Amino acid sequence: MSQILPLEGVKVLDLTTVIMGPFTTQVLGDFGADIIKIEEPNGDMTRDIGPSKTSKMSSMFLGVNRNKRSLVLNLKKPEAKVALWKLIQDADIIVHNIRPQKIAALGFDPDTVLAKNPKIIYVGLHGYREDGPYGGQPAFDDVIQGQSGIAGAFEARDGEASLVPTVMADKSVGLLASTGILAAYIQSLKTGKGSYLEVAMFEGMVGYTLLEHHFGATFVPPLDKIGYPRALSSNRKPYKSADGYICILPYTNQQWASFFKIIGRDDLLKDKRYSSIKERSKDIHTLYTIVSNNVINKTNKEWTKLLQKYEIPHGVVNRLEDLKSDPHLKAVNFFRPYTHPTEGNLEVPDSAFRLNREALPIRKHQPNLGEHSKDILKEVGFKESEIFKILN
Repeated sequence: MSQILPLEGVKVLDLTTVIMGPFTTQVLGDFGADIIKIEEPNGDMTRDIGPSKTSKMSSMFLGVNRNKRSLVLNLKKPEAKVALWKLIQDADIIVHNIRPQKIAALGFDPDTVLAKNPKIIYVGLHGYREDGPYGGQPAFDDVIQGQSGIAGAFEARDGEASLVPTVMADKSVGLLASTGILAAYIQSLKTGKGSYLEVAMFEGMVGYTLLEHHFGATFVPPLDKIGYPRALSSNRKPYKSADGYICILPYTNQQWASFFKIIGRDDLLKDKRYSSIKERSKDIHTLYTIVSNNVINKTNKEWTKLLQKYEIPHGVVNRLEDLKSDPHLKAVNFFRPYTHPTEGNLEVPDSAFRLNREALPIRKHQPNLGEHSKDILKEVGFKESEIFKILN
């Protein structure tokens, strides 16, 4: 990529682990920021999750730690704390997902850090807002999916609570965090002052879940019960076709009219229950039953041809392994091959972003544990003898 990336020259100290935090900072790194991943001596725990060729370089770690450099600091040592303070003086942003009481015990709480560097953006990625009764409790994706209503939405629909089979809370709040960080950084450019940005998983996912499910409870007093009926219909699901599964979502009046024609139900065009989105919402479960009962009669290929003709949103259900051969993803070069200096040939999914029609570059490979420790410490003025004491 020839153009200058938007965050080129922005230095970010990344004290995060697992998925949410590293995903947050990887987004910033993809856009050009210099991400210094500060790890304890054993490294981020995801270094050991999933298959790997060499120690501490697992598939999970490789997925959320590109475009970063690794520095190992044992913050229980006074020398390591001195090193972190020097890095803080030189940084634009510091991000951590350490619980508030734990980071305070280390001496790097937001008030202390901002007092020493008033221009820095201090970002605390928390499980819960720190001043509530849950503040300071540990939190992981499964727990937050349960508490935020996602698992409960499954219970409302299916009669049994369940989890989305992906780390949805981690990744969703990670994206929210990257957005918030960029906003805080823009503010600092305008004012010359830093700020403390708190991003909470629980609150983030409750807002995320209730965006549509708040429904009637949006009004005081409520105009209807909480929960978006369309999303909670047990018939809102991939439909069984003659040879697999397909997702179909007619949404506008024209799309539904076209679908009724496709299935030979012109009588439904005159049915007032299906004449508008407001009316359809009142009995969406029955409408989805009609769809389900008709999809079984054709193959996915037959459905795709018809639905494309009438511009009705649809998509064949992919299994995880099918994604690697999806024709669209192949055409846009979504899976990106490159060679890692220690892990050999890799292939990684791209991000959602393209800038000026170009994919964001993989500028730096995922770092081995402590790979850049000496270089980073030299950059902020430490001598060889000092570096030895910090790292040993």
